[in-house]
Amino acid sequence: MAVRNAAALPGSRPLIVFSHGSALWNRRMATFLCTHLSSHGYVVAALDHSEVVAPELARRNGETAEQRTARVESLIASRVPDIRFLLDRLLGGPWWDSQIKLEPGQVGIVGYSFGGWTALAATAEDSRIRAVVALAPAGSSRPKPGILPVKLTFNWGRDVPALYLVAADDTMTPLAGMYELFGRTPATKQMVVLRRADHVHFLDHVEEEHETVRSMPFTGELAWIPKEMRPIAELCAGESAHLLVRGLALCHMDATLRRQEEARRFLAGDLEDELAMRGVDAFVHKA
Repeated sequence: MAVRNAAALPGSRPLIVFSHGSALWNRRMATFLCTHLSSHGYVVAALDHSEVVAPELARRNGETAEQRTARVESLIASRVPDIRFLLDRLLGGPWWDSQIKLEPGQVGIVGYSFGGWTALAATAEDSRIRAVVALAPAGSSRPKPGILPVKLTFNWGRDVPALYLVAADDTMTPLAGMYELFGRTPATKQMVVLRRADHVHFLDHVEEEHETVRSMPFTGELAWIPKEMRPIAELCAGESAHLLVRGLALCHMDATLRRQEEARRFLAGDLEDELAMRGVDAFVHKA
């Protein structure tokens, strides 16, 4: 749903990097959010991570357990360097529009699932990142079978305000793991939980994508996924999820990167009531 070659307004702009989920998805998996942020004056850069474009990181038929382990370790290791490479190019290289200047002190990152882990991990490695939004991130100490066994140090060394937006009925990154990651986050933080929502509620075309994933012929360690996913008819509407993510992610970036007092007051207020008035059934997790 993004608009190719749209004209940008000249001036100084904050930068937000978007990190997508595993190789099931790509940089265009959440245009509902990326286009919304850009429409509010942010430059948003969404990249295809290495496992999407590098042949040596792609799944192979007949690979041995040792080969799979080596491949997975390599694709995990590529994630944070991908983000740092993109930031280097955007902040230090030639810019495509001479009328736009990126503000190096106003850099945020948003990530979903494996990309949520990437966002949290990159914050420990790159001091240019000043704000984080983690959508149903991976990285808990007890991942479900077949989910990437990624680890987080949280050695941020500074206060990087973090917003977690997660799903109450998430099959792939369950709520208990979200609470764990939130508890370990060493910064100003906030978590909002969307009721009757699953892992795919943070993508474009929620209803279609959810049922597509639920009908996939997962085998081996991942065979449990379609069995545990509830039909989309039993869950909240995709538009409710999009409204929550668009509104709160933008508000978090406005409050943190742009230091907008109105955004800060909104986030500090009664979010549950504000969301309910907009038809969104969610609750704020208290640390």
